[in-house]
Amino acid sequence: MSNTVIRVENLGKLYRIGEIGTGTLSHDLNRLWAQLRGEEDPYSKLGTVNNRTQQAQKGEHIWAIKDVSFEVKHGEVLGVIGKNGAGKSTLLKLLSRVTSPTKGHIRVRGRVASLLEVGTGFHPEMTGRENVYMNGTIMGMRRHEITTKLDDIVDFAGVAKYLDTPVKRYSSGMTVRLGFAIAAFLEPEILIVDEVLAVGDAEFQRRAIGKMQDVSSGEGRTVLFVSHNMSAIKQLCDRTLLLEAGRLLALGDTSNLIDRYLEYQSDNKLDNKINGLNLRNFKLQHSQKYFSTGDDMCLSGSIEGECREEVPYFIVSITSTVFHDRILLLSSRLEGVSIGFFKNRFDFSINIFALNLMPGQYSVSVKLSNLQGAIIADWGKVGHFEVYPNEQLGKLSLPDPRHRGVLYCRSSWKVQLS
Repeated sequence: MSNTVIRVENLGKLYRIGEIGTGTLSHDLNRLWAQLRGEEDPYSKLGTVNNRTQQAQKGEHIWAIKDVSFEVKHGEVLGVIGKNGAGKSTLLKLLSRVTSPTKGHIRVRGRVASLLEVGTGFHPEMTGRENVYMNGTIMGMRRHEITTKLDDIVDFAGVAKYLDTPVKRYSSGMTVRLGFAIAAFLEPEILIVDEVLAVGDAEFQRRAIGKMQDVSSGEGRTVLFVSHNMSAIKQLCDRTLLLEAGRLLALGDTSNLIDRYLEYQSDNKLDNKINGLNLRNFKLQHSQKYFSTGDDMCLSGSIEGECREEVPYFIVSITSTVFHDRILLLSSRLEGVSIGFFKNRFDFSINIFALNLMPGQYSVSVKLSNLQGAIIADWGKVGHFEVYPNEQLGKLSLPDPRHRGVLYCRSSWKVQLS
């Protein structure tokens, strides 16, 4: 395997909806007989690609992962992204040997520590201290080795006061902090982390990301990181794996893959014709759709087709993907610009000055309306972008995205204590 620490070949995981095992004794015997003859599972041929939006049929076979192959090098941080239900968690469970594959092979070189769900690897009746020693023992460490790491684990997790309290009394935040600290400080060769970090507060997330960077670049260990936080993926990972419906859609440069993922998330394709009009070449012109608070933004594109009624209003709206509310409306009417009629094509370029949005993920929608305000064409969400802290905000401890709002306004404060 040379410098390769993880090699995955034609990996597949098949589940049967609504039942445990294959459902009947005859199915179990058929599967066993095929296995003894070295043949493919006869029921895997019935499996369909996982689509969680469709109505399930009892006994239906679903591929949670199908024909996935990739390699991970020593010291690499590999990101894993995809929509909910894409197969990310299933992939990590297979790599962690929590479950076994239906088909394919996994070759792993080195000890693996996993943080897949809140409370993974913890016994609720045991104290935090006892769980640290239990996890270390499972990983093959001696007691004195675990003891030398205990203070670092407790300090990072911030649970010194509750170290000798049963884990069942921990909050989800305390549990995930301790779980991550155990996984990171007990020196596995491979660290696997699922979206569970989102349970922690903003300060812990930053410390966890910093620790994963140290584990990779400073200690030469390998990290697999699943997250819906594209800024964390971009910060940590040079390469990223994109999953869709259990299949490997792409594997490559993180920035390119994030762009592709955000475009793929759009509710409507850009070539959908609406009222004979066709939106083409829509672009967010900046550093690969990544902005800082206060940056300028340029939107450009073209609308093709014949519009036989006057279009005074060209409307662009920006929506927060955290709050799901429209937080910014750009209208040609407000700027005194009328579009009029067009027979073939309408090209546009819109410059937004000082985009004072708080860090987070946002989507862009495009509409045309007539003189009476009725919508002529509505393409829905056609683009996504992400905002990072600017130089000033980057020095601050930002609250959780769900609690910090979306607009940033500079303000002058005077405080007097008495």
